[in-house]
Amino acid sequence: MTPSILRIATRKSALALWQAEHVAAALRAAHPGLTVDLVPLSTRGDEILDQPLATIGGKGLFLKELEVAMLEGRADLAVHSLKDVPAELEPGFALPAILPRADAADAFVCNLYANLTALPQGARVGTSSLRRQAQLRAVRPDLSLLDLRGNVGTRLAKLDDGHYDAIVLACAGLERLGLATRIRSRLAAPAWLPAPGQGAIAIEARDDQPAVLALLAALDDDETRLAVSAERAMNHALGGSCTVPVGAWCVVTEHGLHLRGMVGDAASGQLIHAQASSASDQANELGQQVANALFELGAAALLAQH
Repeated sequence: MTPSILRIATRKSALALWQAEHVAAALRAAHPGLTVDLVPLSTRGDEILDQPLATIGGKGLFLKELEVAMLEGRADLAVHSLKDVPAELEPGFALPAILPRADAADAFVCNLYANLTALPQGARVGTSSLRRQAQLRAVRPDLSLLDLRGNVGTRLAKLDDGHYDAIVLACAGLERLGLATRIRSRLAAPAWLPAPGQGAIAIEARDDQPAVLALLAALDDDETRLAVSAERAMNHALGGSCTVPVGAWCVVTEHGLHLRGMVGDAASGQLIHAQASSASDQANELGQQVANALFELGAAALLAQH
């Protein structure tokens, strides 16, 4: 029986609520007459702000309470930034829909300098992402890299209060919150690789609710799913989580898929890159192929350090 009401479990941050409302509106448009309600929840990832994610359990901390709400029947689905979703889901869950991808690039955010190159020697740059730290060190080993947690508004306020000379955020998050003017320059592929799945919104649901899954599948974007499947397959093969500096960027062309991958070291700035192409129906195999190439180039030694 097709449900007439869907409840979305979501984090309480402004960006999470925007994404949940965006999905709610898309569901109402796809299924006229469907009622969609939000169930805002607080997660451990939101509550523990004095430690880097890598040391307290990774991005999965943003999902746990939302998954519990679904298991207990308090919610029917959850909405996530796909880059926060671990490479392997907890048993009993699926991603029935991945929405069209927004800008996947990182954003250089700074009040005084136009880009990364213009920063003065030893400038303080805020980011908790090991992937961003590794790429920053590769380009500017002189910079002082400082931890930065909190929601988008909190991070911008810390920059504006002078705690940092610049910070690095996701372009998509700033654009969704109407803050695109804060982007001084884009850190974009192929020179700079985003997190696997960055810029895409994912819908998670229990895999034993076929009627719910069918409603959600209407929002799935084929091209985005192909690209992020290759990126996430590479990340999974590398054992990727937010505790390892991994970047990935897959482009869908008329000829198939092209995937670039990166493994880095946040301490030294050493980066290892690999890339490969495949047919469109070989996303998982392509991810594995690029991961294997990275391992052949010495990625295991870098991953072992994190």
